[in-house]
Amino acid sequence: MRTVLRTVRVAALQATPVILDAEATVEKAIGLLGQAAEAGAELAVLPETFVSLYPSNSWAHQAATFGGSDELWERMWHSSVDAPGPLVDELIAACRSLRIHAVIGVNERESERPGTLYNAMLWLGPDGLLHKHRKLMPTQHERLFHGIGRGDDLRAVETDCGRIGGLICWENRMPMARYAIYRQGPQIWVAPTADDSDGWIAHMRAIAIESGAFVISVAQYIPRSAFGDDFPLALPERDVFGNGGAVIVEPTGGRVVAGPLYGEEGMLVHDCDLRLGLHAKRLFDVVGHYSRDDVLAGPAAAASTEPRAVPPAAGTDAI
Repeated sequence: MRTVLRTVRVAALQATPVILDAEATVEKAIGLLGQAAEAGAELAVLPETFVSLYPSNSWAHQAATFGGSDELWERMWHSSVDAPGPLVDELIAACRSLRIHAVIGVNERESERPGTLYNAMLWLGPDGLLHKHRKLMPTQHERLFHGIGRGDDLRAVETDCGRIGGLICWENRMPMARYAIYRQGPQIWVAPTADDSDGWIAHMRAIAIESGAFVISVAQYIPRSAFGDDFPLALPERDVFGNGGAVIVEPTGGRVVAGPLYGEEGMLVHDCDLRLGLHAKRLFDVVGHYSRDDVLAGPAAAASTEPRAVPPAAGTDAI
């Protein structure tokens, strides 16, 4: 395990996908990676399910019925990606030629077994597909579209630009999922999301303090104009379905150092001095001197595994 303690330039790429067109969205992503590389970034992060549609709660609830959404489902499947697969190979080739690392959210399919889609986050670099994580628990309406991740892919990934960990959207609200990755020492925390609320920014600041890592969060920006006239479901009367909110936060005090960016596509760039994470952990190391696993993990684990006597129901004999 190598430890990178230098300044790494990162880019948060807030952009609008070409909805229900995976090939065009990947082409757009490659162009955005080129812009990030031109700005000197070593790591670029794109939003949740950027390729190539996020099922927004403003319209996706219509799919809860048994009928009427087959066309949307079929088009979503066709506009998703296999990982590994040809479209991911195109992104890797771009990372290789640009000498950049990237984290991107996708709708992932399995072409050898057509069916369930997964909300996935891909770590890419010049050396290929470095890691893939499937969202553990799709949020509310997302369960109509995405399967549940197995949870065997909670990892911080070693790269030349630091140890990169993270979770997708509201997974970041799951304390034990965060802690599983904290234990692997992430220096940069990535959080692709569709949450454009003020509360989300507050949560990203808290995670930066808790983890001792720089946090890069990139939200969806989805104007109504992004939807084609042939979109299979009716859309409510509103101009924006995801207002963005990309942000970069430093670890020593949870200070916002770039963004938040709302209401438009754009790129945030920041030079992350990874030594600051080491400085932050001198005062508070959530899995080190401040963990107290001896008090908190031991009894909790014992309580969760210890057999419990279940009393018989009223009016029955104990067996």
